Amino acid sequence: MIIRYPNGTSYSHDAEKNSKKQSKKKEISFSKRGMTLEEEINESNAYYLALSKAVIHKKPTPVQIVKVDYPRRSAAVIKEAYFRQASTTDYNGVYNRFYLDFEAKETKNKLSFPLKNFHQHQISHMQDCLKQSGICFVILRFSSSNRLFILEASHLITYWEKQKKNGRKSIPLKDLEKIGYEMYYGLSPRIPYLAIVDQLIAKDNE
Repeated sequence: MIIRYPNGTSYSHDAEKNSKKQSKKKEISFSKRGMTLEEEINESNAYYLALSKAVIHKKPTPVQIVKVDYPRRSAAVIKEAYFRQASTTDYNGVYNRFYLDFEAKETKNKLSFPLKNFHQHQISHMQDCLKQSGICFVILRFSSSNRLFILEASHLITYWEKQKKNGRKSIPLKDLEKIGYEMYYGLSPRIPYLAIVDQLIAKDNE
C-alpha cells in the first residue's frame, strides 16, 4: 500500500515492513519485550486507562483513500491513500483535570538528539497548547543506550528557535541530563511518565 504525505512524498507500508524485518536482524534490542517506543507508550496508556488514572490516546491521522482493490467480494485491499493533513503531536488526553499533549521520538545518536526529528507544525501546535495552559512535552529515547527523557515543550521550542538563528541542530545529551527528566522502565506501567507529569504540575503550582 502506498500513502502520500501532503508534500507529495510517498510512504510504502510494505517497504517499511520489509526494512523493519531486515533491521531487526542487525539491531540489538535493549527493551525487555523488544517493543517500539510507540508500543510501550500505548501499553502504558492502556494501563493508566484501566486504572482510571488518565485518558490518553494516540491521535489518528486522517487518510484519504484513492485506490482500492477487491480480490474477493468479502475483502478489500487499500492500494493508495493520502494523508489529508500534516499531523500535530502523537498523543493527547486528560489527567487529573489537566490537558496533556506530547510527542514521542527516538534516535540512534549517542550524544545528542537531532532537531530534524521535529517539524514546524508540531512546534507551532505545542506553542498553541502552552498558550492554553496545557501540559506539553516530548518523550525522547536514545535507542543505543535505551535512556528515556521527558523534555518540556518550552525547552524544545527554545532549541528550535535557536537553530533557526544558526544555533545547534540538536539537543546535547548533557543538556537533557540537566534540564530534562530521566525516566526508567518499569513493569506496570512500562513507561511511568505520569510520575514526571506530577512533577511538572507541582512546579507550575509553585
